[in-house]
Amino acid sequence: MSEEILRQQIQNLKKHNARLKRIAHDSRNKLSAALDGTGLCLWQLDVPSGKLVIFNRRWGSMLGFQPKELSAHFDVWREHLHPEDKEMVLSAFYNHLEGKAPFYEALHRMQAKNGAITWVLDRGRVTEWSDDGKPLKVTGTHIDMTKEKQYEQQLAKLANHDPLTGLANRHALQAQFDLLKKLGPLSIAFIDLDDFKNVNDTLGHRSGDEVLLQLSQRLHESCPPEVTIGRIGGDEFILLLPWSLEHPEVNHIARCCLDAAITPFELGNGAAKVGASIGVNESWADDTFNNAVIRADESMYLIKRTGKNGIALGVRIIIQS
Repeated sequence: MSEEILRQQIQNLKKHNARLKRIAHDSRNKLSAALDGTGLCLWQLDVPSGKLVIFNRRWGSMLGFQPKELSAHFDVWREHLHPEDKEMVLSAFYNHLEGKAPFYEALHRMQAKNGAITWVLDRGRVTEWSDDGKPLKVTGTHIDMTKEKQYEQQLAKLANHDPLTGLANRHALQAQFDLLKKLGPLSIAFIDLDDFKNVNDTLGHRSGDEVLLQLSQRLHESCPPEVTIGRIGGDEFILLLPWSLEHPEVNHIARCCLDAAITPFELGNGAAKVGASIGVNESWADDTFNNAVIRADESMYLIKRTGKNGIALGVRIIIQS
């Protein structure tokens, strides 16, 4: 073969190789655009070296890094796992490598360099093995699930919290009541505001809402962490107190809550003054949440019938303003 023919064949091969590189580059760009459009990130791990091949740039960008700023390596990925999730994620990953699971899957958090948290659904499986059966390559996807997680948390909050005050709603109170009742003595305080309607009538419903918000904050400041505070509608509040009716803490908290209610509220369009009738009763062994609330409500009405602004423990009025 002449030197000229050989030179021509080499030139043709170079042109063909350049064409294949352009096709590969174009295909990779199209794949990256398609994956970015769906929110997916495609990755492949070379197990022996730990090198990660990322087929689009979302993996780094979701962690707050520029394209060449973050080295795509297994160790870097591991360092960005949320500390509370790291053990679970690595266990799931190595279980698959060791053949204990048919694939790797984990819903977990990753930490960006600025401290922001990203929820990721990570999936993968071994796609190449050595002759002696050791995993060589793992191919998988991960997708940013942060918005879905935030939406899920918002739904959970709506399901268990009063939308105005953020306090526990009836559903959450009932669940907590069932739990606390198994742990020991439990008392229920029923707080009904006095003269609250007058606030709505004279200052408007927005001012009424502001009073409820301020009172909710005052109740938090008046109660220790072990007390569950809830609103069951309108101007009615419930406290779950993990003590018997005669425990001194119950009396003390009730007095603090009464003070919180009768202290005037400073609003943008004036001052509002309300009071509170508070009834506290102890839960019986066979009580449902509703039965326990009814008895606390009956204690509260002892105050309503005798002049408002006071506290009744069971059938005993301990303070009346």
